[in-house]
Amino acid sequence: MIINVKKGMAKKEINLLLKGHRKTNKKKIDIKKYCGQILLEEDPLVIQKKLRNEWE
Repeated sequence: MIINVKKGMAKKEINLLLKGHRKTNKKKIDIKKYCGQILLEEDPLVIQKKLRNEWE
């Protein structure tokens, strides 16, 4: 969501816009499920060499 803050807006107006944004954005994302290691089927060095050889 984008909040447009124009030059000369009062602090109260900005706070109202922010409060409105907080109410509409109720969906929380669990970022902890993305933390940790990725599971690879190949050795990382082999993958890296394949990617580098694509340029040749």
